[in-house]
Amino acid sequence: MLKPVTPVTARAPGDDIAPMLKAEVKALDFHYGSFHALKSVNMPVYDRKVTSLIGPSGCGKSTLLRCFNRMHDLYPGNRYAGGGIVLQPDNTNLLSDDVDPIEVRMRISMVFQKPNPFPKTIFENVAYSLRVRGMRNKSELEDRVQSALKGAALWNEVKDRLGELGANLSGGQQQRLCIARALASDPELILFDEPTSALDPIATASIEELVMELKERVSILIVTHNMQQAARISDYAGYMYMGELIEFGVTDQIFIKPQKKATEDYITGRFG
Repeated sequence: MLKPVTPVTARAPGDDIAPMLKAEVKALDFHYGSFHALKSVNMPVYDRKVTSLIGPSGCGKSTLLRCFNRMHDLYPGNRYAGGGIVLQPDNTNLLSDDVDPIEVRMRISMVFQKPNPFPKTIFENVAYSLRVRGMRNKSELEDRVQSALKGAALWNEVKDRLGELGANLSGGQQQRLCIARALASDPELILFDEPTSALDPIATASIEELVMELKERVSILIVTHNMQQAARISDYAGYMYMGELIEFGVTDQIFIKPQKKATEDYITGRFG
């Protein structure tokens, strides 16, 4: 059986000092009923960096991603085990029974594979999480919505259309609207699950550029089947196989000089 690597602190290109941890997965196991989907996963997520998860279909990438915001809690029979996921700076174990999953999802936003705007106006899509938090001041709502849309590089395209349905936007614009919605709650970490798989090359390039800009203000964890995309936009990468994290490190190292033969076989196309 392949043995998972124990992650070590490493520096991405351009880092003058070792990066700070934003979150850390510690000996995490996860079960879908009787199926053991994640097996003692250990992995860091660094502050204001892009971390990508790669690997063949069914290897556990999205399962791990959805542990971070407790999405699995929504379905019966799912079970976390092991050490958990610790979020900094307050050292909170996100999977603890004492932690409210709703509060977790306020701190950790998610953007899904296909754009999924709510059946609401562009404005209300972005304002939704703010209203859930109790924000009612009109001026404050308008400022936060504008800031989020600017952060998602969408404001100039929709500033005169805020009353239109979000579904009227193009596919790429809808995905950026979903990113704006994720940004509105001022999250500490954003999860991206194959965010460009349903988009054309031009929209994909736009989202990738946006991700690179967003890491200046928020930590990012992204699942992608597109290894070229992972190589382009991520600072750190982890290769997963059959529920185990086989190798984790600086992206250039993973793609140019992997330490594990299993990683090399996947990267070079001999497997997967």
